[in-house]
Amino acid sequence: MAPPHTPAPPGDLTPDLLGTPEWTDQMVAAAGIPMYDIPFLSVGGGIGSFVTLDYLRIYGVPTSQMRVVSNIDHPWQTYEFLTRCSQIPRGERIRSDSSSRPDNLWGFPSYALEEAWKEKKPSYLWQILTEPLLNDYWTPRAGTVFENLEREARRINYWDMLVKGQVRMVRRRAGGGYFTVVTPPDGAAPTKRIVFRSRFVHIAVGYPGLKFLPDLQEFRTEHGDYQHVVNAYEPHEQVYEFLKTRPGTVVIRGGGIVASRVLQRLFDDRERHGLQTQIVHIFRTFVTGSHGPHVWSRRKGGHGWAYQGFNYPKSVWGGQLKAEMRKLEGADRAKKYKEMGGTNTPFRRRWQEQLRAGREGGYYHAVQGTVDRVEHSADGRLVSYVRSKDGIVREPVSDYIIDCTGLEADIAEHRVFDDLLRNTGAGRNPVGRLDVERHFEVKGTASGDGVLYASGSATLGGYFPGVDTFLGLQIAAQEIADDLARRGFVKRMGPLRSTAQWFKWARNSPV
Repeated sequence: MAPPHTPAPPGDLTPDLLGTPEWTDQMVAAAGIPMYDIPFLSVGGGIGSFVTLDYLRIYGVPTSQMRVVSNIDHPWQTYEFLTRCSQIPRGERIRSDSSSRPDNLWGFPSYALEEAWKEKKPSYLWQILTEPLLNDYWTPRAGTVFENLEREARRINYWDMLVKGQVRMVRRRAGGGYFTVVTPPDGAAPTKRIVFRSRFVHIAVGYPGLKFLPDLQEFRTEHGDYQHVVNAYEPHEQVYEFLKTRPGTVVIRGGGIVASRVLQRLFDDRERHGLQTQIVHIFRTFVTGSHGPHVWSRRKGGHGWAYQGFNYPKSVWGGQLKAEMRKLEGADRAKKYKEMGGTNTPFRRRWQEQLRAGREGGYYHAVQGTVDRVEHSADGRLVSYVRSKDGIVREPVSDYIIDCTGLEADIAEHRVFDDLLRNTGAGRNPVGRLDVERHFEVKGTASGDGVLYASGSATLGGYFPGVDTFLGLQIAAQEIADDLARRGFVKRMGPLRSTAQWFKWARNSPV
């Protein structure tokens, strides 16, 4: 005999709610879950949420009409954590264009102008004028970005809109709009869950989580070793501290910007502290020179690396490539993404000097291959079995392995996206991410006069490629704000209002 079903306690999700894709107000009330009405709700609380709320505040939406649900205290918190772990502290420069300012929708003055003025260094302006022919691309310091985000967050009263909590799911509401289920912090509410009832919902939750290479994940799980096999996006300062105490060897996996930063940290420590660190760098794809589908679409490369100034060609943000992508569908769009894709890093003269010195000095070894497995050696170190294209298996032994291959990309790993795919009509785009319209409405999720939007990395593969960049988040926010203006939620932004708002921004006047 089956045990009797235990009903959910009041204020929690019931089997009826979990099994129903569209809810009524009565269903939520019957579950004892408190409901709060808010016209516009953003889910995530990172830079994607912040930029969208910033646009809407400047467009004229009061704070009383918007809320953002997040488990972090300020919008740049997660991004700063990831940059710091991947060896970009506040004083170092990130991979972003000078005019891509998530705190300033006009992009003027640029970061280069600001830093040149504050630091009295006109050389920054010369670098901008001569990039990339005579100089590297100019990029802002991480600290400059975070300080300006904090300034703008205060100006728009961001924390008046913040609700702390973890979003569990978003479901359609009968009659139009959506219910967003939130688990508040312990003791913050009388019930386990609360619900926001909204006409518009925006989701910007970033990447689902860390992504480990399969052989490294298997090794960590089997041996419980989270100190010697690490991801570059998790805290791993113990690696660098150990290498200061004795000579050691590090294996680097990956060929993107994060691998560049980790290598620079290892090279800098060698120079500053006179270390004897050896570095083995494993590339799955080893680039030996310029490459690409045709003469008009080629990327520089060499010694394993593919070089590109930014995540995507600049024309995706406002040129021919952006216009072309907006017209492509299905397989044609996926093909174009494949042409533009591939791991790459900026060409920076300082890194090139360090790499060249490492090759000539015999302490930096770049190899091509795939790793079959990782095992412990007899003395407790790490052996990587690397199989090259010619079938030869090398067995480099190291003290540490740093995985620099990226963040988790499968949207179904995030419970909110997984529920959207299962219950709210959302689907996948040609490259497997969340399918959105040109104005970033999630396809298939319309609910009466309500609209569900999404922006950020989860929407990669849509009609606009550069979604997981500062400027990409701004373009998405502008598309969303303009769509909300068409729907009558906010006034349109004309040149006179925009100019007046820029002067308010320049004076740091509250919105």
